[in-house]
Amino acid sequence: MTDHNKQKPEIYEVSATRAPLTVLSVERTMGELRRGRPVVVCGGVGQAVLALAAEGLTAESLKQLQSFDDLVPSLAITGRRAAVLGLAETVGKIAEVSGLGGLSADEISALANPLVQTSVTDALRERLTITVHEKQGHGCASAAVALTKIARLLPAAMTVHLNNIDDVVAWAHRHDFLTVDTGDIFQFEGAAVRNLKQIAEARVPISDAHNTRIIAFRPADGGREHLAVVIGSPKQDEPTLVRLHSECFTGDLLGSLRCDCGDQLQGAMSEIKTMGTGVLLYLAQEGRGIGLINKLRAYELQDLGFDTMDANEQLGFESDERVYMPAARMLKLLGFTKIRLMTNNPDKMNALERYGINVVERVTHTFPSNQHNEFYLQTKASRSGHQI
Repeated sequence: MTDHNKQKPEIYEVSATRAPLTVLSVERTMGELRRGRPVVVCGGVGQAVLALAAEGLTAESLKQLQSFDDLVPSLAITGRRAAVLGLAETVGKIAEVSGLGGLSADEISALANPLVQTSVTDALRERLTITVHEKQGHGCASAAVALTKIARLLPAAMTVHLNNIDDVVAWAHRHDFLTVDTGDIFQFEGAAVRNLKQIAEARVPISDAHNTRIIAFRPADGGREHLAVVIGSPKQDEPTLVRLHSECFTGDLLGSLRCDCGDQLQGAMSEIKTMGTGVLLYLAQEGRGIGLINKLRAYELQDLGFDTMDANEQLGFESDERVYMPAARMLKLLGFTKIRLMTNNPDKMNALERYGINVVERVTHTFPSNQHNEFYLQTKASRSGHQI
């Protein structure tokens, strides 16, 4: 079992003038990674890597990376994944794996993806060299892994160091690769929140709450959209009943019994309706921040015997990758800085307080378990401190 000291993503400050460029640069390169194309991640003077999402590694793309003279590919993975593989105890750090020469794309992919049907043998481990980057939030390799996370891909990247190339930007342009600065990647979350704006509002009468509005928020230059469901007319000078709900396609829409998300969503709406007024924030943080596809991968691992937290960590993620700065920003834009929070998760309360929201009361929010989610709920209580 791995170390479960919580490693929360760092949020870096970014100037208001730089924020739009930061978001645009990261969004473009993120799209390239999702298409299976490499990008160049530029750090300080003389520091850069050519990065390709390990998830998209094929025999052809591996051959492309190996085609550049004197440039040897490595694999950058999270400390969580390195610990799972038994390569290094590097929780909270980034491990760069070299010595990959002669390995197939499938063998390399197995280092990044526990669901690849290729064994990571002791003989394979022994031939690898591990370089640990002491701080996860610094350096080109760390930035490349962070970019894969933002793209909702597996958190692992093939990296080719370009330190001996005099003009990296010209080299990237010559090979038709997009470039992105490490600073822009690390500042992306902060930039997106700084640019978060209300973009649409509509009256949407719902059952037993006809006076309901849905307000949409989005970063000025694109990015993930979050919603606020405002029931009634909550007063800004009084503590408002609030629920932060991370989207869950399987639970909210399909009624999945693997989690309690659907119950929590409907229960929160019912409680707010009973009170006559309140706010539900519907946050684009599927799968505790790892995205829907990675959540489905985690489900597959759970079916193999891992609990909900170990499954995320097998994939290389922290057990909970969510951040609550967008929620705090939305509440401030709506004029609510003093709230009563429906939650069982102490992390939500602590995060909102850290971002300037006064949580005057925690409102208990529990529901009966079923045979499919009982172990899931027990795990959240025993290992994440959820007050269930």
